[in-house]
Amino acid sequence: MKIGIIADDLTGANATGVRLAEAGFQSATIVFGGKVPTSNKFTSICVDTDSRYVSPSTADERVRHTYNQLSSWGADVITKRIDSTIRGNIGSEIDAMLEKTGEDSVAIVVASYPDSGRVTSGGYLLVEGVPVQETDVAKDPLNPIRKSYVPAVIEEQSEYEVGHIGLGDVLQGTTRITSSLQALIKNGKRIIVVDAVTNEEISDIAESMASMEGQILFPVDPGPLSASFARVLARRSLHESKYIATIGSVTGMTGRQLRYLIDKTNSSPVYVDAEQLATMTDKWDREISRAIEEGLTKLKEEKVLIITTLSPTSRRLPLAEIAKKENTTEELIAKRITTGLAKVTHTIIQNSTIKIDGTFSSGGDVTAALFAVSDAEAIQLHEEVIPLAAYGKFIGGSFDGIPVVTKGGMVGEKHSIYKCISFLQTKNHEGSV
Repeated sequence: MKIGIIADDLTGANATGVRLAEAGFQSATIVFGGKVPTSNKFTSICVDTDSRYVSPSTADERVRHTYNQLSSWGADVITKRIDSTIRGNIGSEIDAMLEKTGEDSVAIVVASYPDSGRVTSGGYLLVEGVPVQETDVAKDPLNPIRKSYVPAVIEEQSEYEVGHIGLGDVLQGTTRITSSLQALIKNGKRIIVVDAVTNEEISDIAESMASMEGQILFPVDPGPLSASFARVLARRSLHESKYIATIGSVTGMTGRQLRYLIDKTNSSPVYVDAEQLATMTDKWDREISRAIEEGLTKLKEEKVLIITTLSPTSRRLPLAEIAKKENTTEELIAKRITTGLAKVTHTIIQNSTIKIDGTFSSGGDVTAALFAVSDAEAIQLHEEVIPLAAYGKFIGGSFDGIPVVTKGGMVGEKHSIYKCISFLQTKNHEGSV
Protein backbone atom coordinates (compact mmCIF):
# COMPACT_ATOMS: atom_id res chain seq x y z
CA MET A 1 0.00 0.00 0.00
CA LYS A 2 1.18 3.52 -0.82
CA ILE A 3 0.26 6.60 1.15
CA GLY A 4 0.78 10.22 0.13
CA ILE A 5 0.80 13.16 2.54
CA ILE A 6 0.34 16.77 1.51
CA ALA A 7 1.95 18.99 4.17
CA ASP A 8 1.94 22.78 4.38
CA ASP A 9 5.54 22.98 5.60
CA LEU A 10 8.74 20.93 5.54
CA THR A 11 9.10 20.15 9.26
CA GLY A 12 5.52 18.93 9.33
CA ALA A 13 6.16 16.71 6.33
CA ASN A 14 9.22 15.23 8.03
CA ALA A 15 7.39 14.67 11.32
CA THR A 16 4.61 12.74 9.61
CA GLY A 17 7.06 10.80 7.46
CA VAL A 18 8.93 9.66 10.56
CA ARG A 19 5.71 8.37 12.14
CA LEU A 20 4.98 6.39 8.99
CA ALA A 21 8.53 5.03 8.95
CA GLU A 22 8.06 3.91 12.56
CA ALA A 23 4.92 2.09 11.40
CA GLY A 24 6.95 0.17 8.80
CA PHE A 25 6.58 2.29 5.66
CA GLN A 26 9.51 3.30 3.49
CA SER A 27 9.22 7.07 3.80
CA ALA A 28 10.60 10.05 1.94
CA THR A 29 9.96 13.80 2.05
CA ILE A 30 9.87 15.93 -1.08
CA VAL A 31 10.78 19.58 -0.57
CA PHE A 32 8.68 22.31 -2.14
CA GLY A 33 9.20 22.35 -5.89
CA GLY A 34 10.64 18.85 -6.02
CA LYS A 35 9.31 15.98 -8.10
CA VAL A 36 7.61 12.90 -6.70
CA PRO A 37 9.69 9.81 -7.60
CA THR A 38 8.28 7.56 -10.28
CA SER A 39 9.85 4.40 -8.81
CA ASN A 40 8.29 2.01 -6.31
CA LYS A 41 11.17 2.36 -3.85
CA PHE A 42 8.99 4.20 -1.33
CA THR A 43 5.60 3.32 0.17
CA SER A 44 5.12 6.68 1.87
CA ILE A 45 5.84 10.10 0.37
CA CYS A 46 5.29 13.41 2.16
CA VAL A 47 5.29 16.52 -0.02
CA ASP A 48 5.91 20.02 1.33
CA THR A 49 3.68 22.58 -0.42
CA ASP A 50 5.15 25.49 1.60
CA SER A 51 1.62 26.90 1.73
CA ARG A 52 1.10 27.95 5.34
CA TYR A 53 1.71 31.66 4.76
CA VAL A 54 0.60 32.09 1.14
CA SER A 55 -2.79 33.29 -0.08
CA PRO A 56 -5.73 30.85 0.11
CA SER A 57 -5.93 30.64 -3.68
CA THR A 58 -2.22 29.81 -3.95
CA ALA A 59 -2.56 27.17 -1.24
CA ASP A 60 -5.52 25.67 -3.09
CA GLU A 61 -3.55 25.50 -6.33
CA ARG A 62 -0.51 23.88 -4.69
CA VAL A 63 -2.62 21.23 -2.96
CA ARG A 64 -4.37 20.33 -6.22
CA HIS A 65 -1.06 20.08 -8.09
CA THR A 66 0.50 17.91 -5.36
CA TYR A 67 -2.57 15.70 -5.25
CA ASN A 68 -2.18 15.05 -8.97
CA GLN A 69 1.49 14.17 -8.50
CA LEU A 70 0.78 11.70 -5.70
CA SER A 71 -2.08 10.16 -7.67
CA SER A 72 0.25 9.61 -10.62
CA TRP A 73 2.75 8.00 -8.25
CA GLY A 74 0.05 5.50 -7.33
CA ALA A 75 -0.96 6.56 -3.83
CA ASP A 76 -3.79 4.40 -2.47
CA VAL A 77 -4.74 7.11 0.01
CA ILE A 78 -3.76 10.78 0.24
CA THR A 79 -4.00 12.71 3.50
CA LYS A 80 -3.71 16.37 4.47
CA ARG A 81 -1.14 17.30 7.07
CA ILE A 82 -1.97 20.48 9.02
CA ASP A 83 -0.12 22.52 11.62
CA SER A 84 -0.48 21.20 15.19
CA THR A 85 -1.55 24.68 16.28
CA ILE A 86 -4.08 25.09 13.40
CA ARG A 87 -2.22 27.91 11.64
CA GLY A 88 -2.34 28.25 7.88
CA ASN A 89 -4.89 27.84 5.11
CA ILE A 90 -6.60 24.82 6.62
CA GLY A 91 -10.05 25.50 5.18
CA SER A 92 -9.01 26.23 1.61
CA GLU A 93 -6.64 23.25 1.55
CA ILE A 94 -9.35 20.90 2.80
CA ASP A 95 -11.70 22.28 0.14
CA ALA A 96 -9.11 21.53 -2.54
CA MET A 97 -8.79 17.96 -1.25
CA LEU A 98 -12.56 17.50 -1.20
CA GLU A 99 -12.86 18.62 -4.80
CA LYS A 100 -10.04 16.32 -5.93
CA THR A 101 -11.41 13.28 -4.07
CA GLY A 102 -14.96 13.51 -5.42
CA GLU A 103 -18.37 14.80 -4.40
CA ASP A 104 -18.96 11.99 -1.89
CA SER A 105 -15.66 12.33 -0.02
CA VAL A 106 -15.42 13.50 3.59
CA ALA A 107 -12.51 15.08 5.49
CA ILE A 108 -11.97 13.77 9.03
CA VAL A 109 -10.14 16.42 11.05
CA VAL A 110 -8.32 15.38 14.23
CA ALA A 111 -6.19 18.33 15.31
CA SER A 112 -4.70 16.39 18.24
CA TYR A 113 -1.04 15.44 18.65
CA PRO A 114 -0.97 13.93 22.16
CA ASP A 115 2.78 13.23 22.18
CA SER A 116 3.36 16.98 21.73
CA GLY A 117 0.77 18.06 24.28
CA ARG A 118 -1.87 19.00 21.68
CA VAL A 119 -5.36 17.61 22.37
CA THR A 120 -8.91 18.53 21.39
CA SER A 121 -11.89 18.43 23.72
CA GLY A 122 -15.26 20.01 23.06
CA GLY A 123 -13.86 21.05 19.69
CA TYR A 124 -11.24 23.23 21.37
CA LEU A 125 -7.53 22.75 20.71
CA LEU A 126 -5.49 22.82 23.92
CA VAL A 127 -1.69 23.07 24.07
CA GLU A 128 -0.44 21.63 27.37
CA GLY A 129 -3.91 22.32 28.74
CA VAL A 130 -4.05 25.93 27.50
CA PRO A 131 -6.39 27.07 24.68
CA VAL A 132 -4.21 27.62 21.62
CA GLN A 133 -5.34 31.25 21.30
CA GLU A 134 -3.78 31.93 24.72
CA THR A 135 -0.35 30.56 23.78
CA ASP A 136 2.58 32.20 22.01
CA VAL A 137 1.18 30.91 18.71
CA ALA A 138 -1.47 33.61 18.96
CA LYS A 139 1.33 36.14 18.45
CA ASP A 140 2.52 34.67 15.14
CA PRO A 141 3.15 37.84 13.08
CA LEU A 142 2.16 36.16 9.81
CA ASN A 143 -0.69 33.96 10.94
CA PRO A 144 -1.95 34.75 14.47
CA ILE A 145 -4.49 32.40 16.03
CA ARG A 146 -7.48 34.19 17.55
CA LYS A 147 -9.75 31.17 18.11
CA SER A 148 -9.28 27.78 19.71
CA TYR A 149 -12.54 26.22 18.52
CA VAL A 150 -11.41 24.10 15.58
CA PRO A 151 -14.77 23.89 13.72
CA ALA A 152 -15.03 27.70 13.75
CA VAL A 153 -11.48 28.14 12.44
CA ILE A 154 -12.22 25.83 9.52
CA GLU A 155 -15.66 27.28 8.77
CA GLU A 156 -14.17 30.76 8.38
CA GLN A 157 -11.96 29.45 5.55
CA SER A 158 -14.09 26.72 3.97
CA GLU A 159 -17.12 26.61 1.69
CA TYR A 160 -18.50 23.57 3.52
CA GLU A 161 -20.41 23.06 6.75
CA VAL A 162 -18.39 21.52 9.55
CA GLY A 163 -19.66 18.76 11.84
CA HIS A 164 -18.21 17.83 15.22
CA ILE A 165 -17.95 14.60 17.22
CA GLY A 166 -17.26 15.22 20.90
CA LEU A 167 -15.02 13.38 23.30
CA GLY A 168 -18.03 11.70 24.94
CA ASP A 169 -18.74 9.77 21.76
CA VAL A 170 -15.07 9.02 21.11
CA LEU A 171 -14.58 7.55 24.57
CA GLN A 172 -17.32 4.99 23.86
CA GLY A 173 -15.17 3.35 21.19
CA THR A 174 -15.25 2.50 17.53
CA THR A 175 -18.90 1.48 17.24
CA ARG A 176 -20.11 4.82 18.59
CA ILE A 177 -17.57 6.78 16.54
CA THR A 178 -18.70 5.00 13.38
CA SER A 179 -22.38 5.66 14.01
CA SER A 180 -21.65 9.33 14.77
CA LEU A 181 -19.67 9.69 11.55
CA GLN A 182 -22.43 8.04 9.55
CA ALA A 183 -25.09 10.34 11.05
CA LEU A 184 -23.14 13.51 10.22
CA ILE A 185 -22.35 12.30 6.70
CA LYS A 186 -26.01 11.49 6.14
CA ASN A 187 -26.75 15.05 7.27
CA GLY A 188 -24.50 16.39 4.50
CA LYS A 189 -21.39 17.24 6.49
CA ARG A 190 -18.24 16.89 4.40
CA ILE A 191 -15.82 18.13 7.06
CA ILE A 192 -16.01 16.47 10.46
CA VAL A 193 -13.87 17.51 13.43
CA VAL A 194 -13.34 14.72 15.96
CA ASP A 195 -12.05 15.17 19.51
CA ALA A 196 -9.17 13.08 20.90
CA VAL A 197 -6.85 13.35 23.89
CA THR A 198 -4.87 10.09 23.57
CA ASN A 199 -3.19 8.08 20.82
CA GLU A 200 -5.52 5.18 21.62
CA GLU A 201 -8.54 7.35 20.82
CA ILE A 202 -6.91 8.40 17.54
CA SER A 203 -6.38 4.71 16.77
CA ASP A 204 -10.09 4.08 17.39
CA ILE A 205 -11.00 6.91 15.02
CA ALA A 206 -8.76 5.38 12.35
CA GLU A 207 -10.38 1.96 12.87
CA SER A 208 -13.82 3.51 12.47
CA MET A 209 -12.80 5.30 9.28
CA ALA A 210 -11.38 2.11 7.78
CA SER A 211 -14.52 0.14 8.66
CA MET A 212 -16.72 2.43 6.53
CA GLU A 213 -16.09 0.64 3.25
CA GLY A 214 -17.45 2.37 0.17
CA GLN A 215 -17.19 5.79 1.80
CA ILE A 216 -14.22 7.99 0.79
CA LEU A 217 -12.72 9.40 3.99
CA PHE A 218 -9.32 11.04 4.34
CA PRO A 219 -7.44 12.27 7.43
CA VAL A 220 -6.68 15.93 8.08
CA ASP A 221 -4.31 16.10 11.04
CA PRO A 222 -0.80 16.89 12.32
CA GLY A 223 0.31 13.30 11.68
CA PRO A 224 -0.94 10.76 14.26
CA LEU A 225 -4.27 10.05 12.55
CA SER A 226 -2.64 9.71 9.11
CA ALA A 227 -0.09 7.21 10.47
CA SER A 228 -2.73 5.23 12.35
CA PHE A 229 -5.09 5.18 9.35
CA ALA A 230 -2.27 3.97 7.09
CA ARG A 231 -1.43 1.16 9.53
CA VAL A 232 -5.05 0.04 9.70
CA LEU A 233 -5.49 0.04 5.92
CA ALA A 234 -2.24 -1.89 5.42
CA ARG A 235 -3.29 -4.45 8.00
CA ARG A 236 -6.77 -4.88 6.51
CA SER A 237 -5.36 -5.44 3.04
CA LEU A 238 -3.40 -8.41 4.40
CA HIS A 239 -6.41 -10.37 5.62
CA GLU A 240 -4.80 -13.69 4.68
CA SER A 241 -1.47 -13.03 6.41
CA LYS A 242 -0.71 -14.90 9.63
CA TYR A 243 1.46 -13.95 12.59
CA ILE A 244 2.47 -15.72 15.79
CA ALA A 245 3.17 -13.89 19.06
CA THR A 246 4.95 -15.91 21.75
CA ILE A 247 4.68 -14.24 25.14
CA GLY A 248 6.22 -15.74 28.24
CA SER A 249 6.88 -12.88 30.64
CA VAL A 250 4.65 -12.85 33.72
CA THR A 251 5.14 -9.19 34.63
CA GLY A 252 2.19 -6.87 35.22
CA MET A 253 3.37 -4.73 32.32
CA THR A 254 3.31 -7.70 29.94
CA GLY A 255 -0.16 -8.57 31.20
CA ARG A 256 -1.45 -5.10 30.32
CA GLN A 257 0.19 -5.28 26.89
CA LEU A 258 -1.30 -8.72 26.27
CA ARG A 259 -4.81 -7.63 27.23
CA TYR A 260 -4.51 -4.62 24.92
CA LEU A 261 -3.32 -6.85 22.07
CA ILE A 262 -6.19 -9.30 22.57
CA ASP A 263 -8.70 -6.45 22.61
CA LYS A 264 -7.32 -4.75 19.47
CA THR A 265 -6.91 -7.94 17.42
CA ASN A 266 -9.94 -9.80 18.78
CA SER A 267 -7.68 -12.82 19.23
CA SER A 268 -8.33 -16.00 21.18
CA PRO A 269 -4.95 -17.03 22.66
CA VAL A 270 -3.54 -20.47 23.19
CA TYR A 271 -2.98 -20.47 26.95
CA VAL A 272 -0.20 -22.89 27.83
CA ASP A 273 -0.32 -24.02 31.46
CA ALA A 274 3.01 -23.00 32.98
CA GLU A 275 2.39 -25.30 35.95
CA GLN A 276 2.27 -28.28 33.58
CA LEU A 277 5.51 -27.15 31.94
CA ALA A 278 7.32 -26.63 35.28
CA THR A 279 8.20 -30.30 35.58
CA MET A 280 10.65 -32.91 34.36
CA THR A 281 7.85 -35.48 33.97
CA ASP A 282 5.72 -36.48 30.98
CA LYS A 283 3.12 -33.86 32.01
CA TRP A 284 5.36 -31.48 30.04
CA ASP A 285 4.94 -33.50 26.85
CA ARG A 286 1.18 -33.85 27.28
CA GLU A 287 0.70 -30.09 27.74
CA ILE A 288 2.91 -29.36 24.73
CA SER A 289 0.88 -31.74 22.53
CA ARG A 290 -2.42 -30.26 23.74
CA ALA A 291 -1.27 -26.68 23.05
CA ILE A 292 0.07 -27.58 19.60
CA GLU A 293 -3.22 -29.20 18.61
CA GLU A 294 -5.18 -26.17 19.85
CA GLY A 295 -2.81 -23.78 18.09
CA LEU A 296 -3.04 -25.55 14.73
CA THR A 297 -6.83 -25.39 14.93
CA LYS A 298 -6.96 -21.73 15.96
CA LEU A 299 -4.43 -20.67 13.33
CA LYS A 300 -7.05 -21.33 10.65
CA GLU A 301 -9.18 -18.50 12.06
CA GLU A 302 -6.76 -16.19 13.87
CA LYS A 303 -4.78 -13.49 12.05
CA VAL A 304 -2.53 -13.17 15.09
CA LEU A 305 -2.07 -16.43 16.99
CA ILE A 306 -1.02 -15.64 20.55
CA ILE A 307 0.80 -18.38 22.45
CA THR A 308 1.31 -17.50 26.10
CA THR A 309 1.55 -18.79 29.65
CA LEU A 310 -0.01 -15.57 30.92
CA SER A 311 -3.70 -16.47 31.25
CA PRO A 312 -6.29 -14.52 33.25
CA THR A 313 -6.04 -17.16 36.01
CA SER A 314 -2.28 -17.75 35.95
CA ARG A 315 -0.14 -17.11 39.00
CA ARG A 316 3.54 -16.69 39.67
CA LEU A 317 4.90 -20.17 40.33
CA PRO A 318 7.02 -20.99 43.44
CA LEU A 319 9.98 -22.20 41.38
CA ALA A 320 12.13 -22.96 44.42
CA GLU A 321 9.51 -25.33 45.86
CA ILE A 322 8.91 -26.97 42.49
CA ALA A 323 12.64 -27.44 41.88
CA LYS A 324 13.08 -29.08 45.26
CA LYS A 325 10.15 -31.42 44.59
CA GLU A 326 11.51 -32.26 41.12
CA ASN A 327 15.04 -32.69 42.49
CA THR A 328 16.48 -30.13 40.10
CA THR A 329 17.32 -26.42 39.98
CA GLU A 330 15.14 -23.33 39.63
CA GLU A 331 17.03 -22.42 36.46
CA LEU A 332 16.17 -25.74 34.81
CA ILE A 333 12.51 -25.45 35.79
CA ALA A 334 12.33 -21.90 34.35
CA LYS A 335 14.01 -23.14 31.20
CA ARG A 336 11.49 -25.98 30.85
CA ILE A 337 8.71 -23.38 30.73
CA THR A 338 10.33 -21.18 28.07
CA THR A 339 11.48 -24.20 26.06
CA GLY A 340 7.93 -25.52 26.16
CA LEU A 341 6.54 -22.26 24.79
CA ALA A 342 9.17 -22.24 22.07
CA LYS A 343 8.46 -25.87 21.14
CA VAL A 344 4.75 -25.12 20.78
CA THR A 345 5.51 -22.18 18.48
CA HIS A 346 8.11 -24.08 16.46
CA THR A 347 5.95 -27.15 15.94
CA ILE A 348 2.93 -25.11 14.85
CA ILE A 349 5.05 -23.25 12.28
CA GLN A 350 6.59 -26.49 11.05
CA ASN A 351 3.38 -28.52 10.86
CA SER A 352 0.95 -25.90 9.60
CA THR A 353 0.04 -25.80 5.92
CA ILE A 354 -0.54 -22.04 6.39
CA LYS A 355 2.43 -19.75 5.74
CA ILE A 356 3.54 -17.70 8.76
CA ASP A 357 4.39 -14.14 7.68
CA GLY A 358 6.07 -13.00 10.87
CA THR A 359 6.71 -13.76 14.52
CA PHE A 360 6.91 -11.75 17.72
CA SER A 361 8.50 -12.80 21.00
CA SER A 362 8.42 -11.08 24.37
CA GLY A 363 11.21 -11.76 26.83
CA GLY A 364 14.84 -12.61 26.23
CA ASP A 365 14.47 -16.16 27.57
CA VAL A 366 11.63 -16.92 25.18
CA THR A 367 13.57 -15.53 22.22
CA ALA A 368 16.63 -17.57 23.19
CA ALA A 369 14.48 -20.70 23.42
CA LEU A 370 13.07 -20.05 19.95
CA PHE A 371 16.64 -19.83 18.67
CA ALA A 372 17.49 -23.14 20.28
CA VAL A 373 14.51 -25.16 19.05
CA SER A 374 14.73 -23.80 15.49
CA ASP A 375 18.54 -24.06 15.17
CA ALA A 376 18.64 -20.42 14.03
CA GLU A 377 22.11 -18.96 13.57
CA ALA A 378 21.27 -15.27 14.06
CA ILE A 379 18.78 -12.49 13.48
CA GLN A 380 19.62 -10.07 10.71
CA LEU A 381 18.66 -6.77 12.30
CA HIS A 382 17.02 -4.03 10.24
CA GLU A 383 15.59 -1.36 12.52
CA GLU A 384 14.20 -0.41 15.90
CA VAL A 385 10.42 -0.56 16.33
CA ILE A 386 10.30 1.03 19.77
CA PRO A 387 13.14 1.38 22.31
CA LEU A 388 14.47 -2.12 23.08
CA ALA A 389 12.30 -3.77 20.44
CA ALA A 390 14.04 -4.74 17.20
CA TYR A 391 12.83 -5.87 13.78
CA GLY A 392 14.79 -8.30 11.64
CA LYS A 393 14.74 -11.75 10.03
CA PHE A 394 15.90 -15.16 11.26
CA ILE A 395 19.01 -16.52 9.59
CA GLY A 396 19.46 -20.29 9.30
CA GLY A 397 17.55 -23.15 10.83
CA SER A 398 13.88 -23.93 10.33
CA PHE A 399 12.87 -20.25 10.78
CA ASP A 400 15.25 -19.03 8.07
CA GLY A 401 13.95 -15.82 6.45
CA ILE A 402 10.93 -15.37 8.72
CA PRO A 403 10.48 -11.74 9.87
CA VAL A 404 10.61 -11.25 13.63
CA VAL A 405 10.23 -8.53 16.23
CA THR A 406 11.77 -9.20 19.64
CA LYS A 407 10.99 -7.15 22.77
CA GLY A 408 12.08 -7.24 26.38
CA GLY A 409 9.42 -8.31 28.87
CA MET A 410 9.76 -5.12 30.93
CA VAL A 411 9.74 -2.76 27.95
CA GLY A 412 7.11 -0.33 26.71
CA GLU A 413 3.56 0.79 27.44
CA LYS A 414 0.26 -1.06 27.19
CA HIS A 415 0.09 -0.69 23.39
CA SER A 416 3.70 -1.80 22.74
CA ILE A 417 3.11 -5.42 21.67
CA TYR A 418 0.24 -4.33 19.43
CA LYS A 419 2.52 -1.72 17.88
CA CYS A 420 5.17 -4.38 17.22
CA ILE A 421 2.62 -6.66 15.52
CA SER A 422 1.29 -3.74 13.44
CA PHE A 423 4.86 -2.97 12.38
CA LEU A 424 5.31 -6.57 11.18
CA GLN A 425 2.08 -6.39 9.22
CA THR A 426 3.05 -3.13 7.52
CA LYS A 427 6.51 -4.46 6.67
CA ASN A 428 4.99 -7.56 5.14
CA HIS A 429 2.73 -5.43 2.94
CA GLU A 430 5.69 -3.28 1.92
CA GLY A 431 7.49 -6.38 0.70
CA SER A 432 4.52 -7.31 -1.48
CA VAL A 433 4.30 -3.92 -3.26
